[in-house]
Amino acid sequence: MTPVELSSTVLRAVRRAVDAGELAVVVPERAQVVPPRPGGRGDYATNVALQLARPAGRPPREVAEILLPHLSGVAGVTRVDVTGPGFLNITLSGRGPALIEEILRRGERYGYADRATGNVVQLHHPREVRAAVTGQALARILRSQGDLVRTSCEAEPDPAWAGPLGVTVDAYGAPGATAPLEVNLRPVPAGQDPTPLGRDAARWALLHTAPHDHPRISGTAGHLLLSQRESNPLFRVRYAYARCRALSGNAAALGFAAVPGDGAGDPCALLDALDTYPHALAAAARHRAPDRLARHLVTVADALLAFQHTVLPLGDEKPSAAHRSRLALAEATGTVLAGGLSLLGIDAPTHL
Repeated sequence: MTPVELSSTVLRAVRRAVDAGELAVVVPERAQVVPPRPGGRGDYATNVALQLARPAGRPPREVAEILLPHLSGVAGVTRVDVTGPGFLNITLSGRGPALIEEILRRGERYGYADRATGNVVQLHHPREVRAAVTGQALARILRSQGDLVRTSCEAEPDPAWAGPLGVTVDAYGAPGATAPLEVNLRPVPAGQDPTPLGRDAARWALLHTAPHDHPRISGTAGHLLLSQRESNPLFRVRYAYARCRALSGNAAALGFAAVPGDGAGDPCALLDALDTYPHALAAAARHRAPDRLARHLVTVADALLAFQHTVLPLGDEKPSAAHRSRLALAEATGTVLAGGLSLLGIDAPTHL
């Protein structure tokens, strides 16, 4: 179902509610259907309930609840959720296989822009470790969205942290020719030397925290970043990736491979996290905030870890089409995790 077809479907749902006497409104000429915003669900969202609330004399969420059953039973629609003040979030049938196929086809470039934007961005930052790491990660994220990016530092980065953390800049000193869009990055400084944590944990500590907050590096927070436990979000993300790889290897040993399909019990939370990854990546670029990407990777990892136990056959159970479909979903998840970690400059290990 295309967005145009879905828009017509939404309008027919409004007409049915009006004909049933549940709403006293004039059916609008069009209904806006767009990809859901962060916090939404499914494939598309419509604000038609907010549009009709005033003429109906009802709260938007109440209007959405009235329209929900008229949309839920439509062919091609598998699920409808009401979120926020009254947005209708619509999940279409066949979303899982199509999404998984797209991720596996595009690989780690899933979520990247299809074409260059023409934007030329100059990222300039002080000679400080967090600013430099943020600038490097943000440059990768902006490039993934089609921007042409150049990074510069006020002075040559200190080799004491630039080398261990893998920090590079395109130029240092005063910016040269001014780019059409110049961004001065000044996140809250690290405060402590992050290099004792090692490259991956240090970069995560500097990037996972919002730029306006103080990163937690020393003491208990630093020890947590090096621990292999569920309370460590970096561990969960990297462990989830390792589990994806292990599931593929174990499936091969059992003689079956991944085949995208409608797997019984495919989790909406994981599909939603994968589906909204491009939106999270675009938001990280738009807000100049790599932490948005890092936090979304945690969401993806947590959804995978809750789902992983259903992928492989248990006991004497033989591999089925559902197992092949679930394996494809796990492999797509691993692809997203690896791609996101790469943009942050963090390794995705096969074993932990």
